[in-house]
Amino acid sequence: MRQVRTLGLLGTGVIGGGWAARALHFGIDVVAADVKPEMEEWLRGAVANAERALARLTFAPLPPKGRLSFTTDTHAMARQADFIQENIPEQLELKQRMLADVSRHAAADVVIASSTSGLMPSDLQRDMVAPERLLVAHPFNPVYLLPLVELVGGRETSTAALDAASRFFSYIGMHPLRVRREVPGHLTDRLQEALWREILHLVNDDVATTGELDDSIVYGPGLRWAGMGTNLIYHLAGGETGMRHMLRQFGPCLKWPWTKLEAPELTEALIDKMVAGTQAQAAGRSIRELERLRDDYLVAIQQVLREYNIGAGATLRALEERLYESAAAAARPGIAAATSEGGGPLRLIETHVRPEWIDYNGHMTDSRYLQVFGDATDALFRYAGIDDAYRRTGRALYTAESHVVHKAEARSQERLYVMSRVLEVDEKRVRLFHSMHRTRDETLVASAEQLYLHVSTEAGKVVPMDAAVHTRLSALQAATR
Repeated sequence: MRQVRTLGLLGTGVIGGGWAARALHFGIDVVAADVKPEMEEWLRGAVANAERALARLTFAPLPPKGRLSFTTDTHAMARQADFIQENIPEQLELKQRMLADVSRHAAADVVIASSTSGLMPSDLQRDMVAPERLLVAHPFNPVYLLPLVELVGGRETSTAALDAASRFFSYIGMHPLRVRREVPGHLTDRLQEALWREILHLVNDDVATTGELDDSIVYGPGLRWAGMGTNLIYHLAGGETGMRHMLRQFGPCLKWPWTKLEAPELTEALIDKMVAGTQAQAAGRSIRELERLRDDYLVAIQQVLREYNIGAGATLRALEERLYESAAAAARPGIAAATSEGGGPLRLIETHVRPEWIDYNGHMTDSRYLQVFGDATDALFRYAGIDDAYRRTGRALYTAESHVVHKAEARSQERLYVMSRVLEVDEKRVRLFHSMHRTRDETLVASAEQLYLHVSTEAGKVVPMDAAVHTRLSALQAATR
């Protein structure tokens, strides 16, 4: 299967907009196709709204944003795409017809994935050309922030297609969950709907309001579920003997007549109760306001979980490692050439001023200068062998001093690059000098001189660095004088 540089969207809407926002943010071009031309304006608005949260998800160096284009010609989209994600309404015959049509225009090595929340991939494959490349890739709203995507193969789906889809979704920061075999509703929706049925019964029977039921999750199990799923939480509930004791103690409760297996009839009275309850919870806030609130706490939760390398935080940490490594890999050829040829300062980082980096004066705020200089340092240190594997051995370089001099302004979307030199290195210290320039006119925007000390993170004191690392840094010092 081919490398994905362009994502094709068959249908837009809320899910399509989420796919577009995530892909564009991580450097993938998007060609969106929808039969309704008015969806272009909606889609661009959805992408812009998502960027506010995406921009704060990670401070790792990002590739240039992808380009978004829109068409009402699904055949043109299929011919341009390296990967197609279908997001049209949940109607089997409609999906079968549209997927079959698109498959006749997409190259045979283009994976075609459906966002369906419950339909079976074997049914969707029915009339397709090269049906082995069709699979379900079921995301969760908001797609641009929630990393889970369920991958489900049908009878004819190839392992190569599933593997390619998994690689692509991991690349854009998602957690691909391979479902062992196709079942209606996949995994997560079946679990969600069990809870949903109970909610409808409890509201219908006037046991609780929608707000009270949401409180029963938000202040209790919902907090646990963010980092540990139901099964691991119940394992903890069993004490030292874990799940075995938990099931023996609480398992008999499963036979008690607590729950309802079937949902109640959706009468107008029940619908009115659900609407009144959720409107009371919204308290006059618009959908966009609530989306922004939801996005803010989802970003914050994932960043907290990142510290513990658990749940969605582990996915975010893996994404950041790839982003840092990609930035370092892009810099390596220039570093190697400079080392062998004595080529002077190293051009390590090329970036742009993101809109969220702008302060009240209209140009890049102070902390972002250190962030960009830090990205250049990271690329240089990774070349020398100071990466995550090195840090896991209990050794790292810590910043001891930073001196930044500001020379010119850097405004929103301004392209920048950083030149770096190793001024001094011994077995315990490294001194670097960075200069940041505007790409369009080579103007010096800022410079930074930084001193790093090599420490044992376990002993909490300065210690000699690895000999191979010292050798590489010394070679860079000689090359960049």
